[in-house]
Amino acid sequence: MIESVELVLKSSQEKAVELLSKLVSFPVLGGESNILIAEWIESYLKEHGVEFTNVPNEEGNKRSIHCRIGPAVDGGIILSGHQDVVPVEGQTWTTDPFVLIDKNDGKLYARGSCDMKGFLACCLAALPEMLKADLKKPIYFAFSYDEEIGCLAAPELAEHIKSTYTEKPKYAIIGEPSMMQPVVGQKGIVVYKTHVNGSAGHSSRIRTEVSAINEAARLILWLENKMNQLVADGRTDERFIPPHTSIHCGIFEKSGIAPNIVSDKASFNWDCRVIPMDKSTEILAQFEAHCRELEKCNQSKFPDFKIVTELDHSDVPPLDTPEHLSIVPLIRELTGVDELTTVSYAAEAGQFSNAGFETVICGPGDIAQAHRADEFIEKDQLDQGVEFMFRLINKFS
Repeated sequence: MIESVELVLKSSQEKAVELLSKLVSFPVLGGESNILIAEWIESYLKEHGVEFTNVPNEEGNKRSIHCRIGPAVDGGIILSGHQDVVPVEGQTWTTDPFVLIDKNDGKLYARGSCDMKGFLACCLAALPEMLKADLKKPIYFAFSYDEEIGCLAAPELAEHIKSTYTEKPKYAIIGEPSMMQPVVGQKGIVVYKTHVNGSAGHSSRIRTEVSAINEAARLILWLENKMNQLVADGRTDERFIPPHTSIHCGIFEKSGIAPNIVSDKASFNWDCRVIPMDKSTEILAQFEAHCRELEKCNQSKFPDFKIVTELDHSDVPPLDTPEHLSIVPLIRELTGVDELTTVSYAAEAGQFSNAGFETVICGPGDIAQAHRADEFIEKDQLDQGVEFMFRLINKFS
């Protein structure tokens, strides 16, 4: 019997590689239509007799997928991942990014192999065993789109799951690459774009004109000082690296046309990655208040001076799962790892948590390999991901 279980596990691990090879062949970037990969996943579910539900966008060119395996009873667990990947343009790959390559070095190379189609492959590879098992609690798949451009589909997907099933799922595991370590906290993220409208004029008149570049630079320094002030005020959480909310300007553009002309336009993009105790909305409100004061000071020189900040990337909430929730001993049991950790990247976990599910992050692969050229997942990590699925099946049977 033990030998039989080991053979089934090995077969499922081999199947995960086969499925991953197919999944990475769909070059679905965040923001693009995911219909082709969604249809392929749906055909796989149909092949195994699993009913599923689509959650399409308004245009009908993208859709999330969710389904239930097992009985319609409370207390089930959602296994969630995203179907999209980040671009490869501008990166130097030594292999075809959308063909799974085995170099016989213990790694499988392709865009999305790590982030996070490896997790999807583990879910789908274990599906036949889920169907054979006498599950006492249900297992749900929830596969989203447009995660890589702001976790855009997850809130609707989570709410759709709540409204579709008569029973209530209790848990959610977001399969972002964590080396199969239990992750109970993540930072949130939001990205803004700030536009500054100054007055064009001869640079010799710098004292009477209002330079958009200069004012934008002052705003960027205000944001950096705000980050430092949060630290000085004790707004820290040592579980994260860095252990505080970070505020960073990554793009500065549309800033002048000649060195001897005072710039009348400047724009910059900035992100705010909050620890769970902070709120990006409060930081934005303080920034906006400062902008209004700056406008008053400069409009005496140039009445049309204006600062406008707009949302550039949806506000993704942080995750902070307390240890007293039952998801914590469950994920410890399923992984065999007692130590809990946190991550500084954003994911859909905070959104599922806000929807009312006890949520953790746990998936195969190393986040250090995500988003880079020659992205890979170690074969051992993929194997561990399938083993995790088998332990979950046993736990819920």
